[in-house]
Formats: sequence, structure tokens, C-alpha cells
Amino acid sequence: MPLRILPDHLINQIAAGEVIERPASVIKELVENALDANAKRIDITLVDGGKSLMIVSDDGDGMQKDELNLCVERHATSKLDGDDLFHIRHLGFRGEALPSIGSVARLCITSRAKAASEGYQIELNGGQKSEIVPAAMTQGTRIEVRDLFYTTPARLKFLKSDTAECATCLDIIERISMANPDVSFYVTHNGKQRLALNACGGDLFEARFVRLGEIMGKEFSKNTLIINSQGENIKVSGYISLPTFNKANSLSQYLFVNNRPVRDKLLLGAIKGAYQDVLASNRYPYLALFIDADPMCVDVNVHPQKAEVRFMDGAYIRSFLVGVIRQALLMGDKTASDTGVLETLAGTHSGMTTSVEASDTAFREDVGHIQFNTPGHMPFATRRDMRGARSDILGLDNLYSVKVDLKEESVPQQAEQTPLEMPPLGFAKAQFHDTYIISQAADGIIIVDQHAVHEWIVLEKLKADLASHRQVVTQMLLIPEIVELSACEKARILENADNFSKLGLIVEDFGFKALIVREIPALISGANVQKLIRDLASEINEWGGAFSLTDKLHHICATIACHGSVRAGRKLNIDEMNRLLRDMEQTPHSGQCNHGRPTYITLKLADIEKLFDRR
Repeated sequence: MPLRILPDHLINQIAAGEVIERPASVIKELVENALDANAKRIDITLVDGGKSLMIVSDDGDGMQKDELNLCVERHATSKLDGDDLFHIRHLGFRGEALPSIGSVARLCITSRAKAASEGYQIELNGGQKSEIVPAAMTQGTRIEVRDLFYTTPARLKFLKSDTAECATCLDIIERISMANPDVSFYVTHNGKQRLALNACGGDLFEARFVRLGEIMGKEFSKNTLIINSQGENIKVSGYISLPTFNKANSLSQYLFVNNRPVRDKLLLGAIKGAYQDVLASNRYPYLALFIDADPMCVDVNVHPQKAEVRFMDGAYIRSFLVGVIRQALLMGDKTASDTGVLETLAGTHSGMTTSVEASDTAFREDVGHIQFNTPGHMPFATRRDMRGARSDILGLDNLYSVKVDLKEESVPQQAEQTPLEMPPLGFAKAQFHDTYIISQAADGIIIVDQHAVHEWIVLEKLKADLASHRQVVTQMLLIPEIVELSACEKARILENADNFSKLGLIVEDFGFKALIVREIPALISGANVQKLIRDLASEINEWGGAFSLTDKLHHICATIACHGSVRAGRKLNIDEMNRLLRDMEQTPHSGQCNHGRPTYITLKLADIEKLFDRR
């Protein structure tokens, strides 16, 4: 096949494949253009997640008639001074967005320049440009994008549901709005307002704080430390959370370089390194950091969507960022987050699980003659005939409601039983550090991690009900729980509401940026509903399209089980401990939790006697 020059419409479609991936990509380009045009109010309208229609209107500088004709040509831009690609001071500069969008959708641009007597309109359908006609228009620009990817239907098949695409658009708009608190943003989806951010007054630092509180929630505002440091050719400002205020993923880490939202591995690695000694490796802080660097020292032209940057001296940037974060953490090292303290008192703070793991690791390193249960190991299987009927000491569902004074309770008389009558995991004798259960077995001592084992029991019960298509027993909340979320988190939860209902978690839309939880699984009647919903929202972000429905349900089960299980730090009486041991014996693979860690260890009597030179 001979060489040839591709036609312009095909060139634009190829370029669109790099720049335009989904509706959120279109929204990002159009909103950034509005900001570059000095807009102070931006209205976004979406229909069907942006697949059918996207409208972005602004009150910016607008365009003259000749500029309107030129803006849909490839590489036409007003944002570069001369031919200098290094002193980039605008969000856009390539001039690819509008022709790329017009090549894969039906594009209509209406604009009226400042002080102009009338506005003008131009259309671009599949790369074909129409004549410019006069149009009634106030100052600013209105861009309509209809039937996205109608010229490339294969790309359309890869888009997600309307709710998911809308959530991604909201996430993009929220990120951009954080860096521009003096601009108002309003988003409507299918006729319903999804986001309303009014312009914030005051200086830039204060305005950003107000805007971040609107997006990330009141708890973030209460549990933050201020960053404001100047270095060589760089300034870092913003807010970071206290180590005790954290979440299960890094999706609430917002980074901006010269007001441009980025997801840069160098910067994310620096943040992880700064928090390394004060935060568990599987937890992530909330933060919003604004890095202002000399344009000559940073290259934003390394990614088609400008989502990544490259620094001239990456090592210096990393060390500077680590230093300023650690300095802020050091100044706030005597402060714990309000949320963390409340969760700790309620026995629901996730950091407790981390402390249990650390204690378990230290124990394993210090004691040599200990047999550890390996993941998936079931030592009870060959001894089920010795166990007899399941004990009715205390129902698992009552572990949260029973309150027995340990001084007044009666301990079962187990000493008279023969080894054959003793259950595989023995009988509970004590609890230490309000975390571990000590049980006396026929041939030694067993130490059980109460949170890990109960988490697995609850998980297996939920999965069993799911597999057998039984209705999960639910508990209606006397006072329904109202959970405030960001617009995108709320959209993701509602998209999976049917999956939650299969597991007994009933959530409904409630107001502008809130959900109401009316029922929860009876197995987790003591769970912190607020934290459960927020963690579920965070985890849904990580699923993407790679997970099947079954995988999603199992992930939901695991999160519910973790929040609904007996926590480390929870005092149990002897009856509760024994009931946990009996349920553990009945549950398959209870030698491990769903994180792959052992739930108990066995210390043989023979090994104990060797330690004391009795044998």
C-alpha cells in the first residue's frame, strides 16, 4: 500500500482518540477554555451522563466572528506568546480540543465578545464546518456537544452507565473548582441539579479553604493542617489532614501544579513518604496541595490530556514536598482528629486494626515455639465428631447488645471435662488488651484475634445468604442515618443501591449531597454507618469496569463485615468469647481473615513446658 497523507477529518479523529476518552474529557477541555477566557460563572448541563448532550456556558470574554471561524481549526490557539512552549500560563495551549470534539460529535459554538453588538454561531458535525450565522447571545460562550462518538460507534460501546459517566464529570469539575474558588460552578444532570458551588470571597487562601470544605466535607475542615512554604522556584500551599483522619484509598488527594489538576506519581510518592511513619501503609490522608512553580522548571506537555507533569529537578521537588509535610505534621503531632477520637471511643476506628496487626507481628517475632495457623487451614475438620451440638451460650447477633459485669458472671465448669469432650478451640479463660482471647485447649493455649475472626464469620454468613439467594436479615434503624457525601461519591453509591439492597443495606437519595440509610444487615447492628458508607464510596472508585457483579458483591460483603465485626478494644465477657469460638469452629476457613492474616495462633503445652525446663 503506497504512502499517503490522511484527510483532515481522519487526522482529527485520531487526535480525538488521544484527547477525548469520555464525556468527562470533553467537560474538562471546555471548562478549562472558559477559565482561560476569564469566566466567573460556568454552567454545565448533562443529559444521559453527557452521551446525548453536554452544554457548557460561561460569562467570559467571548470570541469575535473571525475568531469563531478559526477556533475549530487544528492547533489554533490564543494562549501562547510567540512560539514559546515553556512559559505556559494557561490551562490550554495546543488548540486541539474543539476540532477533536467536532470530529466525533455534533458541535455548536455560540459566542459574543465583550463590547460586541451581537453574537455568532458556528457548527461542526463530524468534522464538517458550517457557515457562521448571527445569534442572540449575552457576553460569553455557549458550547453544545451532542451525540458524542456518533462517528466512532466502537468508542461509544466502551462508555459506562449514565450515572458513572456523570459521576466522573462531577469529579473533574470538583477538582477544577478547587483551584478556582472565585468562580461559580453549577451542574445539572437530566434536569436535576447535581452540583452548586458559589464563588467564595476573601483572599485566595481563605477562599480555597471554604471551597475545599464544600467539596470534601466539614470533617476535612476540622481536621486539617495548613501548608504554606516557599522554596527555590517553587511554592507549596494548601491543606493536609491529620494522620488520624484518613481513608482507604488515595482518591481524596488533590494535587495542582500552577492551578492545573494533575495525578503525578512523583508527588504521590512524596506524600506517601511524608506520612510513612505516622500512617498505616494501607491508609491515605486527605489533602489538597497547590504547587506554584516557575513555568521554565515544569513541563506540562508530556501527556495528551495534560494530566501529568515533569519537573526539571524532580528530586528537589520531592524532598521539598516531603519536608514541608513533615514539618506540618510535627507541629500538629499533639493533635488527633475529631473524627478519629469519636470513632476510637465508639470502637470503630480503623487504625485499631493496624495496631492489632503490629502487635501480632511483634508477638510472632518474639516467641519462637508457636504454631501459626496458615491461611485456609481448618484444624477442626477432623474433630467435628467430638464437638457435638452447637452451643447456645449466646447468639452472635447479641454480641453488641449484651452487657454483663465480669465480676458477677459465672464461668462454666469446664475443668471436669475430658480432653475428648473439649471443643477444638477449647474454652475461653480471659481477654487481654481488650483485643485477644485466651482459650485453654486440650493440648495447649490458643490466642484469638477477636476482630479478625468475627470479621470472617460475618463475611461468610453474608456470602452464604447471597449464594443461597436468601434474603439477608435486616434491622430497620429507629432513626435513619443521613450521610453527607460529595456529589460523585453519592452518585457512585446510588448506582450500586441495588447491590447494597441484596445484602440488607438500604440507601436512598436524600437532598442535594446526602443519602439516607434506612436499614442495615442485622449482623452489623452496631456498625458506624457513616464510616461504612464513606468507605464503600471510596472502594467503588477502585472497582472500575474490571469487576463482575459477583466480585462487587463480595467486595461489599467484605467492607460490611469489617465495619460490623467486634472491634479490637471491645471488652467481651466469657459467654461472648465462648460463643465466638463456637461460631469460629462452624465457619469454613476461619483460620484466616479476608485480608489473608491468621485469626489465631496455638501455643502447645509441650512447648510451654520446654520454655520452663519442665521437660
